[in-house]
Amino acid sequence: MADYNNYRTAQGVGTRQAVYDEGLRAYMNKVYGLMAVGMGVTAVAAFGISTAAVDAGGQLTSLGMAIYASPLKWVIMFAPLLVVFAFGAALNRLSVQGATMLFYGFAALMGLSISSIFLVYTPFSIVQTFLVTAIAFAGLSLWGYTTKKDISGWGSFLIMGVIGLIVASIVNIFLQSSAMQFAISLLGVLIFAGLTAYDTQNIKNTYLQMRNSDADFIGKAAIMGALQLYLDFINLFMFLLQFMGNRE
Repeated sequence: MADYNNYRTAQGVGTRQAVYDEGLRAYMNKVYGLMAVGMGVTAVAAFGISTAAVDAGGQLTSLGMAIYASPLKWVIMFAPLLVVFAFGAALNRLSVQGATMLFYGFAALMGLSISSIFLVYTPFSIVQTFLVTAIAFAGLSLWGYTTKKDISGWGSFLIMGVIGLIVASIVNIFLQSSAMQFAISLLGVLIFAGLTAYDTQNIKNTYLQMRNSDADFIGKAAIMGALQLYLDFINLFMFLLQFMGNRE
């Protein structure tokens, strides 16, 4: 009788574990799916805008002059940063569908912000850097997902590093120091490599803590997770491009 009860207990635990694994897998697939679509929106927006900004003779069009040769470029440069800070507050007031559209709108705005890479770097080096970034991101994210090591302690140091990068980048806009830019790029690669693993584990742990919550809450959490990984990928790509990109 005791053996039968033990068998039933083990069977129940196994069933719950299977349900948990299936739920986590579906949740992570949604996070990565949203992120992938966001990356696609960014790529299309960046390429489309850069193409429209340059005419057949290689000269800036009126759109290009407005984007790249006027004070508007500073607005475009810093607008995504402002949207990121507002995203969390807006997320709580929106439906899942509305939050998804906001995320895609942000991805399009990010495409506008980084569109100048198509004017600065060769297409081959952009594609090459993107592939290297994708491979590195996949490996780092997989490690963050599967590791048994608790890396939650990295969070405060990595966030401090990001703040330091933002301040240093703003200062270097005026200093135009190549040595400082090299140091910023190197630190940027290391910081966002660490954030990729950290955010992946944090997204997984978030699901474990709130897997019994309502579908609306879980859906919004998936969108926020997609935004975090999206930003990790974009920043890792941009910093690697400064090392690997061949200029036009």
